[in-house]
Amino acid sequence: MNDEQILAGMHNTDTQEQAFRALMTKYQERLYLHIRRMKIEHTDADDVLQNTFIKVFRNIKKFQGKSELYTWLYRIATNEAITFLRQKKRRQSTSIDDESTTYQLEADTWFDGNEAQRKLKAAIDTLPNKQQRVFNMRYFDEMTYKDISAAVGTSVGGLKASYHHAVKKIEVFLKRD
Repeated sequence: MNDEQILAGMHNTDTQEQAFRALMTKYQERLYLHIRRMKIEHTDADDVLQNTFIKVFRNIKKFQGKSELYTWLYRIATNEAITFLRQKKRRQSTSIDDESTTYQLEADTWFDGNEAQRKLKAAIDTLPNKQQRVFNMRYFDEMTYKDISAAVGTSVGGLKASYHHAVKKIEVFLKRD
């Protein structure tokens, strides 16, 4: 099913369940990886993804089509992940900015864990949260600046600057070794 068929199916009570399954099948992996890259562990990422799809199901009729469907989904997933991280930060005494998840790659079955990936992950972990999100969406998800702008609510110019700064910081980090 393409996005138009999914949306049409979601607005019809007879086909809503089938359309929602198609939406989940089409976007589940991409959204999961997006959530994981925001420093969320596998089991927590599953919960955030589930909350994302619950929110999507409840609010799909409010989707106005001003952006692509996946952009709208990314925005919901991003907001859910940020909410999760804020709640986690409140529960813990350490700051999420001080945590490094690089060590998790070695034992994580969802990532290959080769040396290049570990170095890139370590470099990304040094970036501020906003730069991490922009870098991940642009580099890994290959989203356009326009789509990222719709997903995170920042101007295209601001996103380009954030991405440029992130790339420069990553280059400096990788050249240190």
